[in-house]
Amino acid sequence: MNDNTEILLKDEERQPCEVWTRVMGYFRPMSEYNYGKKSEFAERRYFKQDLAMEKICSCHQAAE
Repeated sequence: MNDNTEILLKDEERQPCEVWTRVMGYFRPMSEYNYGKKSEFAERRYFKQDLAMEKICSCHQAAE
């Protein structure tokens, strides 16, 4: 099998993907979350550290 081989699966051959995330200092599968935690997870925002550092540095430079 080479790297260009595409594997096609029918829906009945697929398996559900279990998503784990860190909550309160340890990892748990999202399937065990209650409604409130699932809602909180959906509202999370993600950021890229490099972009955040650029904004912080540009704010400090502007203040000088």
